[in-house]
Amino acid sequence: MTTTESLDSSPGPHQGQPVKHAGAPLRVADAALVLLHGRGATAESILDLADELGVHGVAAVAPQAQYNRWYPQSFLAPLETNEPELSSALHAVDDVVSELVERGVPPDRIVIGGFSQGACLAAEYVARNPRQYGGLVVLSGGLVGPGETVVDHTGDLAGTPVFLGCSDVDPHVPLERVHESRDVFERLGGDVTERVYEGMAHTVNDDEVAFLRDRLQTLVERKPTPSDSDPDGGDGQ
Repeated sequence: MTTTESLDSSPGPHQGQPVKHAGAPLRVADAALVLLHGRGATAESILDLADELGVHGVAAVAPQAQYNRWYPQSFLAPLETNEPELSSALHAVDDVVSELVERGVPPDRIVIGGFSQGACLAAEYVARNPRQYGGLVVLSGGLVGPGETVVDHTGDLAGTPVFLGCSDVDPHVPLERVHESRDVFERLGGDVTERVYEGMAHTVNDDEVAFLRDRLQTLVERKPTPSDSDPDGGDGQ
């Protein structure tokens, strides 16, 4: 069952848009999954992935982009050409993550993921806000911006599991950008898994779904520590 909630925030194209919820109620959730939809899609449609995972005890949350897109240009375009939408999109993700933490789900039990444009947004958010998360899952996407900008990220992911999956012939995502993103997340201290699928269309495959399911199942089965129950626990960096 999907429910809707709007989060108040500062003005921006994506602020005030609905936030969809599915899965376990936050008050009893063992882990949370933030899902970011692709260009032309919806928050409700990306939550179908959460239903497919079928992991009990996971609260799934999906913010909606204005006009069903997070930013107007290619993710490889100069950063300024995607403003103010990109900054607003990053803020929207941060609103959701902050809300989860305030409600008792610490960052190291939050997995952030997305497909296509949503995957790029997920990658960019985590790279700009590095700390120990429950995981990052980038499905057919990569870091945002021209090549010279993606290497600027600094910080420590503290072993956060990072998954990058993409086709070797994806018409929207150059394989080189997937490799560049892999290198950045490794340098930031992520535990990176990169999988390149030969001849795959621009889609999500069963292997990627299985990885995400296993990651969430591991979080659900891991008994919370005292820091897990403290919204300010973890490294907080």
